[in-house]
Amino acid sequence: MLLRVDNLHVVYHKKGQMPVEAVRGVSLRINVGESFGIVGESGCGKSSLAKTVIGLQRPSGGLVTFEGADTARMSSADFRLYRRSVQMVFQDAAGSLNPRMTVHQTLEEVLRVHRMVPVSKIPGRIGELLERVGLPHHLLGAYPREISGGQCQRVSLARCLALEPRLIVADEPVSALDVSVQARILNLLRSLQKELSLAIILISHDLAVVRNICDRVAVMSEGVFVETGSTEAVIGSPRHAYTRALLEAVPDVGRALAAHEK
Repeated sequence: MLLRVDNLHVVYHKKGQMPVEAVRGVSLRINVGESFGIVGESGCGKSSLAKTVIGLQRPSGGLVTFEGADTARMSSADFRLYRRSVQMVFQDAAGSLNPRMTVHQTLEEVLRVHRMVPVSKIPGRIGELLERVGLPHHLLGAYPREISGGQCQRVSLARCLALEPRLIVADEPVSALDVSVQARILNLLRSLQKELSLAIILISHDLAVVRNICDRVAVMSEGVFVETGSTEAVIGSPRHAYTRALLEAVPDVGRALAAHEK
C-alpha cells in the first residue's frame, strides 16, 4: 500500500463565519503504480482532498499515511522526503511556473535545490526530462508566456519528474486546454505511469478525462464519495444519480483520445 487515507475531514474556519467542512469522512487506498480518479463538480471537495494528500493542507480529522507512516507525525526530514515523493500538477500550468524563469532555469532550480544529480550532470538530466515529456530542446530558453498551455503543462510534468516521485496528484490538469491538447496530455500521463510505475491520483470534473487512464474511480459530491469502484463498473453501471448526471455531461475527450492513438 503506497497511500492510505482514513476518515479524512477538512474544515475551514473563517473569522465571523460558520465553519465549512470541505471533506467529510473520506477514505481511499492507492497502490504502487495504480491510477485513481476522483470526479465531481467544482466545490465538491476534490482540491481540498488533493492539497491534504500532498501536505499543503493539514487534516482536521482522520489520517493520511504514506508507506505506513502517518504524515502528521513525520519528522521534518521525513516530511521533506514525503513532499518530494508526492508531487502535484496544477490546473493552471502557466500560473504554477515562475514567469521570470525560462524552462531551463525552472528545471535546473529543482535539480539544484534538491540535489537530485551532481551539478555536472544537470544539463544532461534536463535533456532527459524534456525528452520524457515530449518537449523540443529549443524551448529551453523560453519563458512560460512564450509557450502554449499544453507545453506549460509538459514543463510542469517535467518539473515533477525531476524529483523522481512515487505518486503524482494531478488536479484538473487538462481542463484549461482544448480537447485535442487534453488528449495528448492525458496520453502522456498514461505512458509515464506505465513507464515509471507511477501512482496517479487524477482529479477532474468529468468522467471522460479519467475513463481511459484510471483503474478505479471515486465520484465525489458535497465532501463525500457517493460511489467508488473500478472505472469500468462505475461508468458502465452507475448506481448513484449524481454519477449518472456526470455521465450525461461527458464531452468529446474520449473520442479525441481514441483518435490520437490511431
